[in-house]
Amino acid sequence: MKVAIYGQSFHKEDGIYVTQLLEELHKIQATIYIEEDFHELLATTVTNLPSVTFSQSSGLDGSFDLFVSFGGDGTMLRAVTYIQDMGIPIVGVNTGRLGFLSTFKKEDVKKVVTEFTAGNFRIEERSLVEISLDTDTSEFGTMNFALNEITVSRKDTTSMITVETYLDDEYLTSYWADGLIVSTPTGSTGYSLSCGGPVIAPTAQSLVLTPIAPHNLNARPLVIADTTEIRLKVSGREEHHLVSLDSRIATIPNGKEILIKKSKFTIQMVEYTSESFLKTLRNKLLWGQDQRNP
Repeated sequence: MKVAIYGQSFHKEDGIYVTQLLEELHKIQATIYIEEDFHELLATTVTNLPSVTFSQSSGLDGSFDLFVSFGGDGTMLRAVTYIQDMGIPIVGVNTGRLGFLSTFKKEDVKKVVTEFTAGNFRIEERSLVEISLDTDTSEFGTMNFALNEITVSRKDTTSMITVETYLDDEYLTSYWADGLIVSTPTGSTGYSLSCGGPVIAPTAQSLVLTPIAPHNLNARPLVIADTTEIRLKVSGREEHHLVSLDSRIATIPNGKEILIKKSKFTIQMVEYTSESFLKTLRNKLLWGQDQRNP
């Protein structure tokens, strides 16, 4: 078994959980690779670290059986930029706060290995969205995709922007707002949810358009088929606006045409039998936590 481990940050009190993960992997004689920057962070606290590392540009390929993201949902989103279209199954160990993507509690880190080797899991394909701009040079290069959402928003101003929106070349509306979120089903529990968007099951073949603080008071989130091509053009008082792909942000000149569509590849998310999307909703959003319920 070949396993990659990734993290963005590290707290010393979490060292015990990394150690437990490594011990379980050693028991099954797994070949372990650790992301080079994360390896450097672990070196001062965790003993018997594997020496083999990988980076965003080298060391990973489709031969890996599992990619373990150690952190919160932000870490999972960054991990996707390492995996890209390699098809490596990914699972998250949550050391953060809410954690819709990193579903395993750090206290249960051993189960990541034991349940995987026992076959108590299934692979769930998660769709992504990608962006292209009407220019020869993309600000995001080859990493023009996002697992959660692509967002356009205002920059250097408190004034709202206007987001002219077309679906499959048919005019929809012009949102007067602080911005617009184009979210995948996976991202529906993220920024979109905070802005009043719906919760969508991860395997649903849909996207959702969620305006951010719209001045059009009748503007509401809109769920569309994920085969739809979305074309946006932003105008406003300032010359530039922001475009973000999950946690990656670029400054874009107003008036530049932005095309958003579903990516050609998917992310292979590991869903364990002991965990599920519905269980995560109950635990994270406290659904059913009412004294009137039995």
